[in-house]
Amino acid sequence: MSHAAQIKIPATYMRGGTSKGVFFRLQDLPESCQVPGAARDRLFMRVIGSPDPYSAQIDGMGGATSSTSKCVILSKSSQPDHDVDYLYGQVSIDKAFVDWSGNCGNLSTAAGAFALHAGLIDPARVPDNGVCVVRIWQANIQKTIIAHVPVSARQVQETGDFELDGVTFPAAEIVLEFLDPSDDGEEGGSMFPTGNLVDDLEVPGVGTLKATMISAGIPTVFVNAADIGYQGTELRDDINGDPAALARFEAIRVAGALRMGLIRTAAEAATRQHTPKVAFVANPKGYAASSGKAVQAGDVDLLVRALSMGKLHHAMMGTAAVAIGTAAAIPGTLVNLAAGGGERTAVRFGHPSGVLRVGAEATRIDGEWVVKKAIMSRSARVLMEGWVRVPGDAF
Repeated sequence: MSHAAQIKIPATYMRGGTSKGVFFRLQDLPESCQVPGAARDRLFMRVIGSPDPYSAQIDGMGGATSSTSKCVILSKSSQPDHDVDYLYGQVSIDKAFVDWSGNCGNLSTAAGAFALHAGLIDPARVPDNGVCVVRIWQANIQKTIIAHVPVSARQVQETGDFELDGVTFPAAEIVLEFLDPSDDGEEGGSMFPTGNLVDDLEVPGVGTLKATMISAGIPTVFVNAADIGYQGTELRDDINGDPAALARFEAIRVAGALRMGLIRTAAEAATRQHTPKVAFVANPKGYAASSGKAVQAGDVDLLVRALSMGKLHHAMMGTAAVAIGTAAAIPGTLVNLAAGGGERTAVRFGHPSGVLRVGAEATRIDGEWVVKKAIMSRSARVLMEGWVRVPGDAF
């Protein structure tokens, strides 16, 4: 019996923020995978090592968590006044699909750096030293992200002393600006799809919960930690080892997705695992982060825990951080109330790995809340570059 030989595809393995993914230039992909469709999805699943009934992704580049089961495509931008188009695929670990419904805020950091590494930026726009402003078109959600990437001798400066909770080693700081994050782009609707800052969300099998449902950065359903029996200080093992708890969170996510108009039937949620996110908030309390680091109540304005792809995230998704910062800036949301209420332009929130600061300014125009920009800092680093190999008949 003959078997297809492996082929190799140019690729770069990068950390961005608290995530990792396999990055490709569009032109380096096999021809059938340069366009959206089944071939591309099959290729990315095989690269990452999915679907894997063992949930380990041993035969691929994935790390068996939502933070490490990701692929990215970059190309020169087709949009005016942008440098690159950035397309993000969240690969399911144990099921055969790739979710294209949202962005990864952490890997947005790496997208800016990869654009320079891959030669996708006009050399005239790259300074000898200083900061290169990379204008990114986020193709999944049709939004603009500005990455301020430090450069030295016209190359990305990756080392530095910027520390990010959830990442072991320091690196160079990259500032991200998420422009007009007030809706998710895909739905094109209001920042608050229900029209309310707080809703009574009926969740089958759970009950009726107060919820803030917002589309900013990524569609997110916020609930109060106390209403679901938590403190807001929980770490991954407190929730991810509890199947009943994970089932409750999925029920909340499905109910929120229906209420936000993201899906028409509950069954559709199974193929849209990346969005919406579910997060729970609480007033400041002291706790020990997953590294053992002590987080004092005075270090934070509120506590937030969020789930991604059905599991509690080890830190915080970048896009969810945008949603947190945006909701915190709007008086009356659950996030804002957990932070003490009132008007604010930045918030420090505690997550399982430590503390993150995100800024956003909200204004009201014709009765609708609008946020023009959210800002946060991350870092990125190339971990490996060369070729990724897959069986030639994998796609």
